[in-house]
Amino acid sequence: MTSSEPPKPVPVGETRITLDSPEVQVTDQHSGHQLDLDRYRNLALNVLTDEGVPAGAELTVVFVSTEDMTELNAKHMGRQEPTDVLAFPIDAHDVNHQNGDPIPVLLGDVVICPTVAAANSSTNSHSYPGHAGSLRDEIDLLVVHGILHVLGMDHADDEERNLMQASERTHLATFRERDQ
Repeated sequence: MTSSEPPKPVPVGETRITLDSPEVQVTDQHSGHQLDLDRYRNLALNVLTDEGVPAGAELTVVFVSTEDMTELNAKHMGRQEPTDVLAFPIDAHDVNHQNGDPIPVLLGDVVICPTVAAANSSTNSHSYPGHAGSLRDEIDLLVVHGILHVLGMDHADDEERNLMQASERTHLATFRERDQ
C-alpha cells in the first residue's frame, strides 16, 4: 500500500498494522556513558530508508558493556577481547507482501560497546569528514557501519572496504545535513 492510496477496509475481527518505515529499537544495556538513544534511532532510520529498506523491516541497536561485548566477540568471532561493534544479520531485507501488506522482516542486531568506542574515538577522525574525534561521532560511525554489515556489506578486501567506507561517509554526511 502506498501513502497515496486510501487504507483498505479491515474485516471485523482482524487487526491491520500499517508500518510507514522500517522499525528500529535502540536499547542501552551498559553503564558509564550517557547516550542519545533518539539520535541513534533517527540515524538508523535514515540509513535504512536511504538504503531502500522497505516498511515492515525491523532492526535492533543495542549498547552493551565491555564484559558483554567480550563474551559476544569470543562466542561469535573467536576473539577473547571486546570490540566496538558486532552485526548479526537475520533475514534478507527484501520484504514480501501478503494481501497488499508488508510482512515484517527481522534485519538483525547491531551491538555497540561505548567503552571501546570511546577508546577508539580519535582513530577515525582523520578518515571521516565531520568526525571530530568525539564519542558521539564514533558511535554515529559504528551505527552506520553495523547497519551496512546487517544489510550485507563487508570490508574483507580493498574494493569492499572502499565501497563500504564511501557509503559510510555518504550516510554520515546526509545525517549531519538533516540533523542541523
